[in-house]
Amino acid sequence: MGNWLLNELPKWILFTAWLALNIALFVNTYLSYMADKYVYLRVLIGHGLPFARSSAYIINVNSMLILLPVCRNLISFLRGTCGCCTRVRRQLDRNIIVHRFLAYWICLLSIIHTGAHCYNFEHFVLAHHSSDGLVQTLSNLPDGPNPIKEPNSDAIKALFKFIPGVTGIVLVLALVLMVSSSTNFIRRSYFEVFWFTHHLFVIYYIAIVIHGMQGVVKAQTNIDVHDPNVCRDQYDGGWGTATCPIPTFEGSSGSSWKWVVGPFALYLLERCVRLYRSFQPVTIHKVVKHPSRTIELLLKKPGFHAEVGQYVFLHCPKISQLEWHPFTLTSCPEDENISIHLRIVGDWTSALAMACGVDSDQQPEKLPRLAIDGPFGTASEDVFNYPVVLLVGAGIGVTPFASVLKSIWYKYNDENVQLKLEKVYFYWICPDTMSFEWFADLLKSLERQMVAKGLPQFLDYNIYLTRGWDANQARNIVLHEEAVYDVVTNLRHKTHYGRPNWEQIFSAMAAAHPATKIGVFLCGPKVLSPTLRQLCNRHSSVDTAGARFYFNKENF
Repeated sequence: MGNWLLNELPKWILFTAWLALNIALFVNTYLSYMADKYVYLRVLIGHGLPFARSSAYIINVNSMLILLPVCRNLISFLRGTCGCCTRVRRQLDRNIIVHRFLAYWICLLSIIHTGAHCYNFEHFVLAHHSSDGLVQTLSNLPDGPNPIKEPNSDAIKALFKFIPGVTGIVLVLALVLMVSSSTNFIRRSYFEVFWFTHHLFVIYYIAIVIHGMQGVVKAQTNIDVHDPNVCRDQYDGGWGTATCPIPTFEGSSGSSWKWVVGPFALYLLERCVRLYRSFQPVTIHKVVKHPSRTIELLLKKPGFHAEVGQYVFLHCPKISQLEWHPFTLTSCPEDENISIHLRIVGDWTSALAMACGVDSDQQPEKLPRLAIDGPFGTASEDVFNYPVVLLVGAGIGVTPFASVLKSIWYKYNDENVQLKLEKVYFYWICPDTMSFEWFADLLKSLERQMVAKGLPQFLDYNIYLTRGWDANQARNIVLHEEAVYDVVTNLRHKTHYGRPNWEQIFSAMAAAHPATKIGVFLCGPKVLSPTLRQLCNRHSSVDTAGARFYFNKENF
């Protein structure tokens, strides 16, 4: 069955702790609204209020937590401080997954909260028409617990007369727009739509702070002289006796700001750091045009240092004053320049290519000014913590491994560096032959250097072509099967056609490396992630005598 706990236990410990916190806070808040000071409010609307307030409390807590995973500088700092604890670092790589999960959880809680308050307001209106004298009296008290004073009010229209109703609509609309525009299709095909709508979070947090400030929910303030449990039973058309004076009520001010002010201040600090970086000069040293509409930017920025596989956000004021786009660095720490490879596939990258003069024969009079925010840490930084690593890149997901492979080779040839890493397996799954071109040059260079050093077995790379060949190409491939170099990539290792047999690959690696920690690093589509994760769990030994596979995935 393998060692399932190896990759899954830390995740489930954190999830259980989070779930226990949510349940405990929900129950505690629910019970607090079952207190004596809310007896008369429950007479009017039943148990709708505890449900509404408990869900609101959990929304506040998770609105605090949801900001933390997107504080990229904080995550990178924590990755640095957790250098000796790989398991903790691996959980930090799930920051975007956690952010999305919390967003969906807030949406679910918002449905519960909104539904409970719609129920409450409907009962506030119905209370004016109740045959129960106590309910009528409570509804007609000038400062009583019923916020609706007009007997013939419409519950929906009444919501818009209160700050919680208006801000509630704003909150729901902001959530709907942010979540719906965050789908993979919108984010990848219309990044600008995602980027702009996601900044509605500013309105969301302003609205959530204002939401409860009007004090619509009122608690009884004189329960020391008017015990609602006693006086409710003694009610006989009115109050005013010595033992049961007229109850008084007061609304509480909102407390949401207490939950969000800290994380929001932290996020503002994060944005200030990004703003400062945006003014730091970045020089375009060189622009290289590669086949398949790929360009390489060679940049210089004073004081910039990045670890392997990290990514940055790129900003070009000439194209847009607001947009920042993430790109993985293909340079390594030992390189003199910062290098970024990007495919010209959208409006922004097309505009950048045009500004750099790569889409025309004319050179631009002046290269555009760029700004860099980052670098930010990823799972690839941990490749040097394992004696054996399996790198899996699918399509454009190969970009972080350009940095990784170069840095591995630099370190391997540096006599002053004690390298724990002994063996590298690299698998690249490509959709078509055009995907080979820019990355093949790097592999050719590494291949030549390994042969020259007498270490041809240090890097075991395998390229899989899943589609993109016709009948003529297939015949050409068969005719050159016995050639020294591959007909497609011109590399010594032959290209495979189809998809890898991962079961066979993992079995062979487990047999070849007993009693070894093997780091598995994936950068590619989501559909491949569960397959590799399950194989890591299944092929990991329960004891130290066998191989143990640690799954890592790039998330940004």
